[in-house]
Amino acid sequence: MAEILGKSALKIQEELNKYNLSLKVVTMQDSTRTCVEAANTIGCEVGQIVKSLVFRGKTSGTPVLIVASGDNRINEKKMKEYLGEAVTRPDANYVQETTGFAIGGIPPVGHTTKMPCFIDADLFRFKEVWAAAGTPFDVFCLTPDQLATITQGKIINVK
Repeated sequence: MAEILGKSALKIQEELNKYNLSLKVVTMQDSTRTCVEAANTIGCEVGQIVKSLVFRGKTSGTPVLIVASGDNRINEKKMKEYLGEAVTRPDANYVQETTGFAIGGIPPVGHTTKMPCFIDADLFRFKEVWAAAGTPFDVFCLTPDQLATITQGKIINVK
């Protein structure tokens, strides 16, 4: 693990520091771009990987962040129950413009645009989870409760 953080990871570390939770961004030697790569690189279960996904309200166009367990697929139809409108998956450019990060390194915090956040209840089956920190090599470990604190997300069933 590297000691010097790049620009994106440093931005996330500075964001994490605001919460006084002693969360530390680390740079891995191998890729953490996908949930499987991240779990292999970190040495944890795929379910412990926090995938931060941006959706867009079909009618309003409002961005929505869903942080889900790496082993879960989001039921987009169910999201309508929580949002009051259907969601669509935006393209990579929209995601980068909205978050300030490229797909494969999107963190659960520190985005360019403030957006509502929903947290997969299945993340709470683990003592600790791992989230991206702005790049496909930077991650940080935290508890599901800390994730809820830093994102101010609503805990839901995403499946």
